[in-house]
Amino acid sequence: MAEITPPRIEGRVRVRDGRKLGFAEFGPPDGRPIIWLHGTPGARKQIPEDARLAAEDVGVRFIGIDRPGTGLSTSHLYGAILDFIGDLEILIDELGFDDLAVIGLSGGGPYALAAGHALPDRVKAVGVLGGVAPTRGPDAIAGGLVSLAVRFAPIFPPIRVPFGLFLGAVVTALMPVGYTALDLYARISPPGDREVFARPEIKEMFINDLSETHGRLRAPVDDIILFTRDWGFRLADVAVPVKWWHGDADHIVPLAHGRHCVERLPDAELFIRPGESHLGGFGAAEEVLETLLKTWGRQPMKEAL
Repeated sequence: MAEITPPRIEGRVRVRDGRKLGFAEFGPPDGRPIIWLHGTPGARKQIPEDARLAAEDVGVRFIGIDRPGTGLSTSHLYGAILDFIGDLEILIDELGFDDLAVIGLSGGGPYALAAGHALPDRVKAVGVLGGVAPTRGPDAIAGGLVSLAVRFAPIFPPIRVPFGLFLGAVVTALMPVGYTALDLYARISPPGDREVFARPEIKEMFINDLSETHGRLRAPVDDIILFTRDWGFRLADVAVPVKWWHGDADHIVPLAHGRHCVERLPDAELFIRPGESHLGGFGAAEEVLETLLKTWGRQPMKEAL
């Protein structure tokens, strides 16, 4: 079992309608704040060890957030992905952040872009790692695993509660053999993802993160529902700088989806990860941090005023 850096602090913030969002912090308390939005499935600790260590070196305060329905967050289905930002803004206000950056991994990508769209005066840079692309509206693109969910979109809302309970029960049952289960999944994954799963600290992160959901996994079902709806904004309206990393062998979200989104974002740059699949972003932590901080640096800093 590999050692991984524990959170410096964990807690919950009360948001709209009395609901709560759970969070975990890594890195120095006076570091530049970067919100990390986990994949689908995932929770607040789905931050790779390389990123946790790099945060200490470069002065970054990482905040991982449980989306509603997993970990410490109250279950709630938004009308659209953009609606999440109302809760996120309350959390960043409570934590005392003026300026920040946001990183979204896979299913967290749309939420990160929504933050960039809705909070352009506060979000100085957005990083997307293998992010999901729109399936509805003028920005939609077909293909990939999420497109399969579009075919069954009417089915998911009525079964979100029992299906979430089922997923939670499966994860709870697999926890005692979690490392073996990950090894078996790695065997059927593309070579790039097998290399990621071969790293003990990555396996430990996944096990630790999923164990903190305590069998509450309604969030992945809600993510799927929201991915099959209009996001509530257009890519052309995301004015903040976006840096997008994508593996050229991604078997879940094709590279074509990353290219499609980057072409439609006004200020975006695509970084292709050769030979890597969907989890390639976990191996790009230092590059992601360096790039986002450099991008943030081209904005006027409050400390310099």
